[in-house]
Amino acid sequence: MKIGVFGVGLIGGSLSIQAKKHFPNSKIFGFDLSKKNLDRALKLGLIDTNLKSNEIKGLDLILVTVPVNSVISIVFDLFDQIHKDSLIIDFSSTKKEICDALSNHPKRDQFLATHPIAGTEFSGPDSALENLFYNKVQILCETNKTRKSLLDFAIKWFSKIGMKIQEIDPIKHDLQVAYVSHLSHISSFMLGKTVIERSKNKTTILNLAGSGFESTVRLAKSSPDMWVPIFKQNRLNIIEILSQYIDNLNRFKNLIEESKYEEIYDQMKSINSIKTILDGIINSANK
Repeated sequence: MKIGVFGVGLIGGSLSIQAKKHFPNSKIFGFDLSKKNLDRALKLGLIDTNLKSNEIKGLDLILVTVPVNSVISIVFDLFDQIHKDSLIIDFSSTKKEICDALSNHPKRDQFLATHPIAGTEFSGPDSALENLFYNKVQILCETNKTRKSLLDFAIKWFSKIGMKIQEIDPIKHDLQVAYVSHLSHISSFMLGKTVIERSKNKTTILNLAGSGFESTVRLAKSSPDMWVPIFKQNRLNIIEILSQYIDNLNRFKNLIEESKYEEIYDQMKSINSIKTILDGIINSANK
């Protein structure tokens, strides 16, 4: 099997590891706009060779893990070159704009839209992990538009990796990830920004930072090359959710200004229930 990986960073590199594991006779071709990333991926053994344009027509499986603003143009270009049984899988974290753009293409049945709920704050080939996807949810969108034989192949591979398959509508997907993923990253970036701007001596204030600050600001280390395009594609959902979040922050600020600490306590106690919800989700995923 000939496998092409477009984007050899955290997701692409981790997928390459799994491809080598489950398709031992395969050859993995890598493509990345960064020559440094390609060279590093080759040195780490994540890919076997750099992809040449005339080799695209021979690829059987193509994994697209580039920033979301590049997915549509890359997939359209691939559609013009792939053979009749190739499968293209997109792994980006926004889905509606991509699915809409590709909806009526004659080769739409050779495309599968997915989003693995997995990742770290790191990027690049060195961040690739063998078990990144184990026990993680793999979102699939519009599977009815993917050829059944190709869909069955992909689901079988994802299951072997250890992923939990869940299908969701692209519109609902983008709204839900705006709440649980995109807002988290914005909050982390803005917390980091606030601390950096407030402190004239960054080293002094960060020396006082404990594990709470470290865990909360962890996502601020994420790549803006990846996240700005996500914010752009999911703009309307993010604006709506940010408005709700800012309203909650302002109400909390007002409670402190008005010394309403009993109400603050009651709110915090109520929000503690999220632990029970998260524990339930984790226990369910581990079964």
